[in-house]
Amino acid sequence: MQSHQKIISIARQTIQTESRAIAYLANLVDDEFAQAVEYVFNSGGRVIITGIGKSANIATKIVATLNSTGTPSAFMHAADAIHGDLGTIQPEDSVICISKSGNTPEIKVLVPLIKSLGNKLIAITSNKDSFLGKKADYVLNAFVEKEACPNNLAPTTSTTAQLVIGDAFAMCLLDLRGFSSKDFARFHPGGSLGKKLYLRVSDLCESNEKPQVKLDSSIKEVIVEISEKMLGVTAVVENEQIVGIITDGDLRRMLTKTDDISSLKAQDIMTQNPKSIDAQSMAVKAMELMDTHGISQLLVEDNGKYKGVLHIHNLIKEGII
Repeated sequence: MQSHQKIISIARQTIQTESRAIAYLANLVDDEFAQAVEYVFNSGGRVIITGIGKSANIATKIVATLNSTGTPSAFMHAADAIHGDLGTIQPEDSVICISKSGNTPEIKVLVPLIKSLGNKLIAITSNKDSFLGKKADYVLNAFVEKEACPNNLAPTTSTTAQLVIGDAFAMCLLDLRGFSSKDFARFHPGGSLGKKLYLRVSDLCESNEKPQVKLDSSIKEVIVEISEKMLGVTAVVENEQIVGIITDGDLRRMLTKTDDISSLKAQDIMTQNPKSIDAQSMAVKAMELMDTHGISQLLVEDNGKYKGVLHIHNLIKEGII
């Protein structure tokens, strides 16, 4: 059984080999890369990405990245393409073909067929002088010196390079489209990531109780309000506007200072100018505000009027935290 030291050494060598290859890719981005990006941006069609073997796996990931950042894309397996799936390609589509060597049998069959359709062909390859490299309209150079595999056989560094080139291509298109966080939210409505981008404070606090007392409310009324609404807090409200806040912590501190609470009113123990947030603010902003001030509740306002309470548990439940 290999020692831990040897395992750690192999892992580090793999990461270092791939990181050096990725860093070198920055030197290979040129005018041809920019021309390919501009062509896709102006084409009006989809991006069809094809490949064989491990390159096909990388192709599916690049398709997912492009689709999620505003560039309609589809995957077409190189082997299936020559057995009927070539119909996937429509006249305005651009085609990206991924192949390390650029000389595999399937690629040599597929490339002339794509060219015969009249579609522009973009190559992602480590070999610009390959069959694919010479036939493509644009070549995105994904050259790697060697694989991380000790036998220099298993696709490792080369597929990482392909993925990075695909990401760079997608991010350039994203920038040209002016793709914003709001656009991203439209394409990612599910999961915690999407919720951070579209959920607003009003979406979370509407289901909560709305605890409130007046300036002259008795301490008993304050205790009952906090207990019944079960948010650990109540707003002190006058003319629909927030004038203070009382937490269950305020009640405990009050009891350590006095034995006679019969004459105390809400205004005597409340905190003035409490932290609050607008109902239309993003939920993630509320999270940042709570974190900055070390608090668990925020009073919510809507057009200057008391709207309710947002509790940290609302953010946890929705996966914002």
